[in-house]
Amino acid sequence: MSSKAQAPVSHFIRNIIEADLASGKHSGIVTRFPPEPNGYLHVGHAKSICLNFGLAQDYHGQCNLRFDDTNPEKESDEYARSIQDDVHWLGFQWQGEVRWASDYFEQLYQFAVELIKQGKAYVDDLSAEEMREYRGTLTHAGKPSPYRERSVAENLDLFARMRAGEFADGARVLRAKIDMTSGNINLRDPAIYRIRRAHHIRTGDQWCIYPMYDYTHCISDALEKITHSLCTLEFEDHRPLYDWVLDQLSVPSHPRQIEFSRLELRYTLTSKRKLLQLVTDKHVSGWDDPRMPTIIGMRRRGYTPEGIREFTRRIGISKSENVVDMAVLEGCVREDLEARAPRVMAVVHPLKVVISNFVAGESASREAGFHPDHPQFGSRMVPFSKEIWIEADDFSETPPPGWQRLTPGGEVRLRYSYVMRCDEVIKDSAGKVTELRCSIDADTLGKNPVGRKVKGVIHWLSTEHALPVEIRLYDRLFTVPVPDGDKTRDFCEFINPASLTVVQGWVEAAVRDAAPETRYQFERLGYFCADRIDHQPGKKLVFNRTVTLKDSWTQEQG
Repeated sequence: MSSKAQAPVSHFIRNIIEADLASGKHSGIVTRFPPEPNGYLHVGHAKSICLNFGLAQDYHGQCNLRFDDTNPEKESDEYARSIQDDVHWLGFQWQGEVRWASDYFEQLYQFAVELIKQGKAYVDDLSAEEMREYRGTLTHAGKPSPYRERSVAENLDLFARMRAGEFADGARVLRAKIDMTSGNINLRDPAIYRIRRAHHIRTGDQWCIYPMYDYTHCISDALEKITHSLCTLEFEDHRPLYDWVLDQLSVPSHPRQIEFSRLELRYTLTSKRKLLQLVTDKHVSGWDDPRMPTIIGMRRRGYTPEGIREFTRRIGISKSENVVDMAVLEGCVREDLEARAPRVMAVVHPLKVVISNFVAGESASREAGFHPDHPQFGSRMVPFSKEIWIEADDFSETPPPGWQRLTPGGEVRLRYSYVMRCDEVIKDSAGKVTELRCSIDADTLGKNPVGRKVKGVIHWLSTEHALPVEIRLYDRLFTVPVPDGDKTRDFCEFINPASLTVVQGWVEAAVRDAAPETRYQFERLGYFCADRIDHQPGKKLVFNRTVTLKDSWTQEQG
């Protein structure tokens, strides 16, 4: 991709940052990417990663990676490691060590004690159901808990005993005392600590009380001196609570929370819960299934970090709805691969062709470059032999109008090789074409025939030299743009039965030793990537189709 294509796109968050730097409000910026380690990251997270890390890069600031590990039942080291791998793979590096909300558990506890001492937090004995009832609705104000006016001394005692493990899970919570009549339900005395006996991936069984997200997040931001706390629009109504907590406490900074619209990608899902359902119900092979919108899935499919970064740049940042068609993502990946992927030939649905006038020692092979625009990619020999494979779809006995491939009695050029004519069609007892007998024009190796024009160019392989390959043809996972759009139907009903087709094909010997994750253009077929799990160089070749070729693909002269 050109440097022009990757130039930063202005948006409202950049405008805020530039104004803050120009006014001297900040001398530099500090952002953070704060995932919960409870699942694999998806394309929506990629947008946030590229935004937070990208802004830090562009303005010579820093970006922290901080895990929000306040929900121990759903968190694991596996998820934390995968998130770090995803950030690195996308091309970014966080500032310093990985940070964790659990790094601040003692400070968070002491800040909660401070709120109690100020009379701004209290221990509540209401059950979760009772709390919901007391909270009210969007149209009716809430009412105060009967425990709201407990004394500071009683609240301090109860909170310490909560920490000490004297009470059962769910028996009590610590709530901020704000305003039960507020029009914003998030300010109606939200819970900031709950009792939960769960083994934590970092602190083990040290704690049996855990802070809530809204309370933890703003203080963690403040302790890290984040300047611009960027989050998606569903947190807009939480911003007053973010600011309220920080306004009550002596923290080293007060970050500004800024919301932007989340990414909704058509023909897929970005709900962690629904993606988990796809995995647990075995609709896909795992989180890294190449049909999944997870970063690890896109990586396994063969998407490039550069293509994904360009996609996030192209879709932009705004507060308006960000619904994007899958074709935009595929287009960015395709454009990137067009420039970087070497080209070889493969045959997915082979049809055998016997060259009747092949002469050993005379019918020549030819050298071909790996990329027409990049001679530095090198070249390889494309061997020719008496028997070759062509794509079955490149032959038709009754061709449609405009057909420019092989027909009985017709001619095509073999890519990088001779012009070939089909002389005879061999069929089995059921009438299926099993073999073609063809002849070559020996004077057309690397040049056009005299006195006639041959329009069609097809790919092919020498059967003697081609290597067997497992080819996984991936398509979109769902048949409808919004799989969970119909609330009366299970989104799994819309899974595309043709989202994966596995075929045994053939490929040039030039890819024999390709490492996992090596990408190629299989000419006229699409872009493919050596599977990062199952592909074994020199032993078992497995390639995933990343994206098809552009619809505007034009045949090149062989």
